[in-house]
Amino acid sequence: MRELTDRALNLAQVQGATYTDIRIINRQTQNINVKNGIVQGLSLDTNQGFGVRVIADGAWGFASSNTLTPAEVDRVAALAVTIAKASALANQEAVNIGPPEVHEDTYKTPVKINPFSVSLNDKVSLLLDADKETRSVPGVMVATSSLTFIRENQTFASSEGSYIEQEITESGLGLTATAVAEGEMQKRSYPNSFGRHQGTAGWEFIEEWDLVGNAQRMGEEAVALLSAPQCPSGETTIILDGPQLALQVHESCGHPIELDRVFGTEAAYAGTSFLTPEKYRSFRYGSDIVNITADAVTPTGLGTFGYDDEGVPAQTTDIVKNGMFVGYLTSRETASQLRRTHPQAPARSNGSMRADGWNRIPLIRMTNVSLQAGEWTLDDLIADTDDGIYMITNKSWSIDDKRLNFQFGTELAYEIKNGKLGQMLKNATYTDITPKFWGNCDAICNAEHWHVWGTPNCGKGQPGQVAHTGHGAAPARFRNVQVGMMG
Repeated sequence: MRELTDRALNLAQVQGATYTDIRIINRQTQNINVKNGIVQGLSLDTNQGFGVRVIADGAWGFASSNTLTPAEVDRVAALAVTIAKASALANQEAVNIGPPEVHEDTYKTPVKINPFSVSLNDKVSLLLDADKETRSVPGVMVATSSLTFIRENQTFASSEGSYIEQEITESGLGLTATAVAEGEMQKRSYPNSFGRHQGTAGWEFIEEWDLVGNAQRMGEEAVALLSAPQCPSGETTIILDGPQLALQVHESCGHPIELDRVFGTEAAYAGTSFLTPEKYRSFRYGSDIVNITADAVTPTGLGTFGYDDEGVPAQTTDIVKNGMFVGYLTSRETASQLRRTHPQAPARSNGSMRADGWNRIPLIRMTNVSLQAGEWTLDDLIADTDDGIYMITNKSWSIDDKRLNFQFGTELAYEIKNGKLGQMLKNATYTDITPKFWGNCDAICNAEHWHVWGTPNCGKGQPGQVAHTGHGAAPARFRNVQVGMMG
């Protein structure tokens, strides 16, 4: 690989590039899907190619190809420089990527059991067993289950002197039970909403979540929801479980801290942000107990890696500290841009640039954006709540472009009366405004309840890219939240 990377870097320099990087990627993906006792989908795909990114005449250029030959590397590197020089004609300001990043290293996801070494028969049998358990519950009409495995090998090299090789492994699983009666449908998912939870780990990740052992419970809850009363409307206290809170963090904190959104360079598809630069280090985002970090180092986190796609090392960044907004997700370019108006800002990127494959440019993407654990047990938190609703597993979400006004719905809920869980409730929803909502967070469960949840379907960019992100969360309580229909 080094011969090809050196070739691209040298040719781009000769053509006039002041900075060049190249990513060579080979990605293998296996998907298995079962529905109502039948294997509906089975695939094993390999995708390989490379992308060259350059700065020439102060502007970016990018080109890519799926043909890994010396001649094609020459052509693509030259094309990237040509594109950059054409872009420079409309450039208002020269690109500044800050101090150099020079690293020679390798990184490999810690894996106990290689998921690609597990037999196809074992994988299909697991899904069929889970499917059978789900459909053993009378009233369950549809059961679906799936497994996903990804192994990506990436070589990164830059004209600054970096040469990095990484192997990232992901494993994912999930099931969904759908119950139908008298024109109504209810659904329960495990371990996460929409039937899939994913992490950077091997087959041991699949074993840990025990799909078969939880399948019958999902069926029973889906059927019970059919006859459960509707979630009431009004203002009350809510407790969100870990998976729901993880999506809450993703939508109302993770996206608005992407600095390209803040600067308006990622506005058409994904929107902008209410966390504008004047709020940096001066805005109260939540209550004193709210502490949110972004990191790429948490074990099994779906946003965990060794280096981002600019060759910046994985690291941890404070985003909200004791309720105050203190940090963004940055690239090398946006970190430099922020520092010009906020000299206290770090000069270095916090390693948040990732691309969805070899034929896409890196964008600022969430790593593992996590709400840090508090001090409560879930039992004590419920016992401390006189009146409220406990909401479990996301069902729907809606949030505006600036990430301020939102509404979420959950698959399952329980009323809380006098410190005890009461009757099951269906079609539970809540709505609020981001800073008000987090300002009313008054209790968070402890590390025993904390998990990093995978979100493998985060969309952004034009052309669109799908990122895999992680979000650590434990159940937490929020006061004075509007639930159900607004009056």
